[in-house]
Amino acid sequence: MTQGPTDTHKGLSWIADAYDIGFTLTLGEGLSPHELLRGVGAEEHRIVPLSCSAASELLLRDEEDHIGDLDFLDREDEAAVARLTDGGFLPTPPDAIVRAGAVAGWAYALEEFSCHTGEHIAALSRRGRALCVHRSAAGFSRVDYALRGEAVTSFEPGLPHLTNGVPAEEALGFTHDGDEAGDVAFLRFLEDRFGISIPWEETEAELPSAAFT
Repeated sequence: MTQGPTDTHKGLSWIADAYDIGFTLTLGEGLSPHELLRGVGAEEHRIVPLSCSAASELLLRDEEDHIGDLDFLDREDEAAVARLTDGGFLPTPPDAIVRAGAVAGWAYALEEFSCHTGEHIAALSRRGRALCVHRSAAGFSRVDYALRGEAVTSFEPGLPHLTNGVPAEEALGFTHDGDEAGDVAFLRFLEDRFGISIPWEETEAELPSAAFT
């Protein structure tokens, strides 16, 4: 993550600033963080608590880099090194790290750069609604929405002709007026429509995390 948010306590829209190179935010209604991680393919024994900065270090390192160069890790702590190795975080950098937390009634997952959770959005909706907001490194954004195990719609905010499934306005009541980036507009919509707020400080701290290649 390259920069901090402008407002560390309000809503969701800070995510677009804080993860400006690319991100995925996924929400699953009625799930716990560990249930969300298992729902996207994680094995329980391979889930490891990681801070945001630790996840970034693991994603951005080269396989040839010595583990002693990781700022968050004491290389003399053999148990910690073993947990990360068994979890798939070491020695090869994973393609994606998914970190999961909880807000009232929902589990959420954050990814830097990748969109692993977006492939499992229907499975994550088994208890209600699931949503995935992704911004690629190239700057395009996409939203996926599923309900009770069924995909409902996939759309790029502001470009309705690229929708697959039900139009966003019909499925969610969302319209994009073009005044700000599409992903930011949708994050603000989620704040208002569902009352979801994720504290920045919480996402910086250690959260249950899974690695995927």
